Amino acid sequence: MNIKNHSNASSNGLARRAFLQRAGHLGLAGVATPWALNLAALGEAAALTATDYKALVCVFLYGGNDYGNTVLPVDNANYARYAAIRTGIATSQASLAATALSPTIALPGGMQLALAPQMTAFKNLFDSGKLAVQLNVGPLIQPTTLAQYNAKSVPLPPKLFSHNDQQSVWQSSLPEGSTTGWGGKLGDLALANNTNSVFTCISVTGNAVYLAGQTAVQYQVSTSGAVAISGIKSGLYGSSSCGAALNSLITQASTQTLENEHTKITSRSISAEGQVTGALASVPAFSTVYPAGNSLASQLQTVAKLIAARNSLGAKRQVFMVSLGGFDLHDNLPTLHPGLLTNVSEAMAAFYNTTVELGISNNVTAFTASDFGRTLSSNGDGSDHGWGSHHFVLGGAVQGKQFYGTAPAIAVNGTDDVGQGRLLPTTSVDQYAATLATWFGVSATELPTVMPHISNYSLKNLGFV
Repeated sequence: MNIKNHSNASSNGLARRAFLQRAGHLGLAGVATPWALNLAALGEAAALTATDYKALVCVFLYGGNDYGNTVLPVDNANYARYAAIRTGIATSQASLAATALSPTIALPGGMQLALAPQMTAFKNLFDSGKLAVQLNVGPLIQPTTLAQYNAKSVPLPPKLFSHNDQQSVWQSSLPEGSTTGWGGKLGDLALANNTNSVFTCISVTGNAVYLAGQTAVQYQVSTSGAVAISGIKSGLYGSSSCGAALNSLITQASTQTLENEHTKITSRSISAEGQVTGALASVPAFSTVYPAGNSLASQLQTVAKLIAARNSLGAKRQVFMVSLGGFDLHDNLPTLHPGLLTNVSEAMAAFYNTTVELGISNNVTAFTASDFGRTLSSNGDGSDHGWGSHHFVLGGAVQGKQFYGTAPAIAVNGTDDVGQGRLLPTTSVDQYAATLATWFGVSATELPTVMPHISNYSLKNLGFV
């Protein structure tokens, strides 16, 4: 079902026309930049009501998560191949017994997979049918075979194996410098469902292109809540009078176009901070315990609080982003990677448990993403930049206890990789995102506005949610 239902059509048309008119005015004024357009257009979104609530939460693992030590072969034949390739960094077979996965549909050829030993919380969620594993997903422009890749006979994603560019390609389908992401484009479509459009796209991890739309602008918070202008909130130089004067100066209207737009943003920021602070203050403490010393858990706890305050914030459709760094492990992978996976598993499990506590687990879906996977081959005590990787989808609506996609062969320079165990994706980010977008409420006709290459794929819904 289209999240912009028929009763919304008139208001949405007005919003589009207002955006185009404002764009023309800014162009004549010499301020026709995407940034200026976003500032101007946010207030033009129609304020309409959806019939239910849904949230998507992107958990981005910066640096490129090592797929080879996250989802591992545990059957004897494939484990032997894995251990021979991952000299010096292989996880012991014995340690995988407790996290071996028994999906509802077995993998072909007798392959059995396990999660990293540290991911026991994910193992429990998989067994309960709330966690799905998407195998070998990564950026593609169209379905691509190894022969086509080697012959360069099909278009390929730009600047493969580059951190900054592949982070951007995952989040926006374009290399570094892109101004919109697919989370933000979902926000564009969802603005009409929220009485306050500011709270449609929310980042707890700083600025990221993923949440930037054509009209939707990401609202950034910290793990402590809304970010206030300190001179106004606490008084400038300790004086409430000075704080009031500062407030007046930075919110007064101007005849200069760009300055006036800046004033609108500032005023909206002050108003939004007050709304978020007040809404979060009314959220009761959760009974779910979040792990201490886990920055991802702190971010997800903040997301959970914002979701709990959704009615106060006037939100029916929201897109969130959190992140964890440190995955660029060319060295010390056996030492550092287990702790990172512990943090991911425990943080996301606590977040899911909170959605159960709030009674909305079927309305919230969290998923992982990362720059890229890494080489299956070892470089000594680490792995190098790759391409395809395995990812997780978690939530009450998830069709879990299953693997989705195609399990790659455990081999280097085999049928599934472009060298050193760099997986050639068999599932595209467009398909992954389109599946999430469809659950979110985006219609088939609108999917190309979110993921530009989805029309190149006959399978647009992978079925995991």
